[in-house]
Amino acid sequence: MRNIEIIFPCGGDAARLDMVVGALEGLTRSMARRLIESGLVTVDGTEQKPSLKLKGGEKIRVTIPPPVPAEPEAEDIPLEILYEDADLVVVNKPAGMVVHPGAGNPGGTLVNALLGHCRDLSGVGGELRPGIVHRIDKDTTGVLVVAKNDPTHRALSHQFKEHTIKRVYLALVFGSPRSDKGRIEAAIGRHPVDRKRMTGAVGRGKRAVTHWRVEKRYPGVTLLRLMLETGRTHQIRVHLSEAGHPLAGDATYGGGGRLASLQDTELRQLIKDLGRQALHAKTLGFIHPASGEYLEFDTDLPHDMARIIDYLETRSLAASGQPAVI
Repeated sequence: MRNIEIIFPCGGDAARLDMVVGALEGLTRSMARRLIESGLVTVDGTEQKPSLKLKGGEKIRVTIPPPVPAEPEAEDIPLEILYEDADLVVVNKPAGMVVHPGAGNPGGTLVNALLGHCRDLSGVGGELRPGIVHRIDKDTTGVLVVAKNDPTHRALSHQFKEHTIKRVYLALVFGSPRSDKGRIEAAIGRHPVDRKRMTGAVGRGKRAVTHWRVEKRYPGVTLLRLMLETGRTHQIRVHLSEAGHPLAGDATYGGGGRLASLQDTELRQLIKDLGRQALHAKTLGFIHPASGEYLEFDTDLPHDMARIIDYLETRSLAASGQPAVI
């Protein structure tokens, strides 16, 4: 990482932040926008939009991450393969793994692991993310499909665009929704100040729809089953947080602030130990582009989330006077 600090001069014409950053050390304007939107640029200590007009006297700090290789390298990283054929591979992604290389994550990603497993990934996604049709967050676990050739990539991308892919998530959230099921529709866009976050409080954003259903209510928390109609960045996390039920463990979208309200100290500790948002991509279903067959893959909760649910179930049985099943 390299840090650059400048003071925008007074007495001249106003200029956009992305243009000023882009003039530094040969950066292009698109590179500058990516740095700004990734939260790597601050103006007087605050993250801003690329379009911010600088008038003079502002202190600009730019953090430039180390260069990412033009092509990702194959790495010997263990993967849980759920299915594989000549056209695609389906994996169960663990928590803590970024899907593809980018600023600050040049290696150790799912793409690096897949290249170590199979060299024949599709190039449609670009050099740094071959085969990647869709993504889930670094700290979200669950099912992903990756294309091995360009026709498969295009066909799967079309299914995602037409919203015909079946995507089911499980999430543990704070509070107890008033209804047993519902639908959230709220456009999502980049946060105007914190560029690492998304928000529904934007004038212009992308349409986002999440369907949800209560699986089980517990004291202080609820297990939800969610189905995505669209797949925007941080969609589930934003929708549930702004509906008043942030995900347990999600410090970015309000989950950290709700932790102290839990009266159960053991549950509080289990959520702290989770160290991430309690979100799992449980089920993925799609039409195989080559065979035309419908394929569906289902995964169990990862150990860290299952541990919390097991505790909640044991406590519920004890409260009801029923013996725990061992």
